[in-house]
Amino acid sequence: MFVAKVTGAVVSTQKVGTLVGQKLLVVEPYRLEPADRRQLTTTGRTFIAIDTIGAGEGDYVLITQGSSARLTPETKNLPIDCVIVGIVDQVHIDHGCVYRRDEET
Repeated sequence: MFVAKVTGAVVSTQKVGTLVGQKLLVVEPYRLEPADRRQLTTTGRTFIAIDTIGAGEGDYVLITQGSSARLTPETKNLPIDCVIVGIVDQVHIDHGCVYRRDEET
């Protein structure tokens, strides 16, 4: 699993039948900033993920990729490679909080 930020959405009117009705979001994986380890920073990559939990733009989420993305009941038979499986409330590293959802502006 990875921590990622939802940065946008994808609208696709032409797609395989199993994806009809699925919400597609653009997610950008984040990592711990290596110099001071006090904040999250982007990896510079983006993915398209199926949203199974109602995430929205600006949310930090947990994503799963690869064959593991098809192991949830909602995604079992979908042709996907990335799924959102949780919304992040807090991230703690080395006894310190590097992200807290309720402190975002």
